[in-house]
Amino acid sequence: MVIANGGGCPHAKLCRSASAAFFARICSIFMTDRETRVNPISQLNDVVPPARLVIASRESALALWQARNVQARLAALFPQCAVSILGMTTKGDRILDKALDKIGGKGLFVKELEDALAEGRADLAVHSMKDVPMVLPEGFVMAAISEREDPRDALVSNRYSSLDALPAGSVVGTSSQRRESQLRGRYPHLVVEPLRGNLQTRLKKLDDGGYAAIILAAAGLKRLGLAERIAAVMPPEQSLPAPGQGALGIEICADRTDLLALFGVLNHDATAACVRAERALSRALSGSCQLPLGAYAQNEGDNLRLRAFVARRDGSQIVRDELTGDAADPEALGSELARRLLTQGAAEILAAIGA
Repeated sequence: MVIANGGGCPHAKLCRSASAAFFARICSIFMTDRETRVNPISQLNDVVPPARLVIASRESALALWQARNVQARLAALFPQCAVSILGMTTKGDRILDKALDKIGGKGLFVKELEDALAEGRADLAVHSMKDVPMVLPEGFVMAAISEREDPRDALVSNRYSSLDALPAGSVVGTSSQRRESQLRGRYPHLVVEPLRGNLQTRLKKLDDGGYAAIILAAAGLKRLGLAERIAAVMPPEQSLPAPGQGALGIEICADRTDLLALFGVLNHDATAACVRAERALSRALSGSCQLPLGAYAQNEGDNLRLRAFVARRDGSQIVRDELTGDAADPEALGSELARRLLTQGAAEILAAIGA
């Protein structure tokens, strides 16, 4: 399906494949003084976009909303460029009767999109960052991370206004081991059952009476205009989000240095720093779909506050900690908090699942 359009440089890793001159150009664009906040768009007048760009996207309603959002922003910035969307169904979308950790993990949602990039059928792919594997395949880079929507989890129920109101034995649906472990640890009297499918499918299963409540990402509901379905937004203290939750990422082939500066204008520095810290922590702890893990960073002036946990799926053991560090080095913050979690018991949990 194709839809026609109507301290150091934080982006250094994106520029490894570029020439030294191009690397210097990227750094000069993004290394702006925090006080002056120079608008990078004003420095990109000499960047000429291609005549056309093709966005690879999954075909779910939410994925297409995200792709169209990026499409509209690119069209507004570069009206001379025709931007279209190449929709496709991924293996993760097709296999709905098995848990993700049993069929290959989050990579199942991005593999076909990356194939389209590698084959030249698309120039960029738009992803929910929480669905992106913690280690990108060689030959691909994340060119931008856009401003975050609400990163929290949301309780959706037609009968109950909060998890505390659910009677014992109530069935709660979620496809996430992260959410499941927190639910089981805090509400052992509830029954947690798997829930796969796109957002509309999950809502229908709730409405058909299969669950007393389900847990979804607040960002997806809000983006699709379904905020009224939210019974309660769950604070991080109750349900710590997944790494990257609520943020969108733009992935390109590493050798497309012509697109790095072009898409850099869509990067939101504060969100990118938070997501980089969260993903660094997850990578240091294996980044596996088999590991119930949450990580959530927030900007606090020049610092980042990073909270994280690792748990057994049944919630019988949850290791939590937090750390505040320099926002200019988010990877170091994530790695250090991961090290602390390992010494506090996360290593045992990792060993138990073979991660």
